[in-house]
Amino acid sequence: MADPAPIRPAATILLVRDEPVFQVLMVKRHHQIDFASGALVFPGGKTDPADHDEAWAELVHGWDAFEADQRALRIAAIREVYEEAGILLARHEAGHAFVGDERAGEAREAVAKGARSFLELVRELEVKLDLGSLTVFARWITPDMMPKRFDTWFYVARATSDQLAICDGWETVDAEWIGPGEAIDLAASGARKVIFPTRMNLQLLAESGSGQDAVARAAERVLVTVEPKVEPRPDGPVLVIPRNAGYGDVEEPLSAVNA
Repeated sequence: MADPAPIRPAATILLVRDEPVFQVLMVKRHHQIDFASGALVFPGGKTDPADHDEAWAELVHGWDAFEADQRALRIAAIREVYEEAGILLARHEAGHAFVGDERAGEAREAVAKGARSFLELVRELEVKLDLGSLTVFARWITPDMMPKRFDTWFYVARATSDQLAICDGWETVDAEWIGPGEAIDLAASGARKVIFPTRMNLQLLAESGSGQDAVARAAERVLVTVEPKVEPRPDGPVLVIPRNAGYGDVEEPLSAVNA
């Protein structure tokens, strides 16, 4: 048996808003992307070595509030939302939220493709990333039989009504604000492809009545890392997750996960 694939750290954000109604930002992955192609997902991705740069200390709010790994994960999550959806979770010196401008819009592709430094862009914009605006929502580790494995931290953060989402056109082909329940229904009907961890976290999010409620619940929840395990059943193997992780009793047919 081959050794399990290496686990790579990753981060994603459930960006929520309450106007006009309670919604979460989701993007559709490009069909040519090798992971979750064509799926409706929360914006996110792997950490990058530049996310660990000590120079970020002067360009973020909340540097001293988090350990080094959490700083990098939060910077990565914010960077990915910017790259994939055009929303930058940052604040001006006066304290108000950054809602975007031409410089940020024009730099997205270069930052996403590594042709331009995200750190230098933030410095040019004269804003600071708001690490404290992210609240830990969940943590999932890909099962060991999968060809690609990630240790993914899910964060929840609130957006303002004037922060517009625009897909990047290369990794994602659509960006939309959608009610958690609606996204679940679309997945159940087959109208949208939603991978297992995304669907589980949509269901957890749907227990909240608003973005504010979602953040409050996440802050109070005891974090239980989820690494699905395969167990045999008469009708075939299933994935199970810890019962105390907040998702209830879950048994997902392995055939559905691999579909």
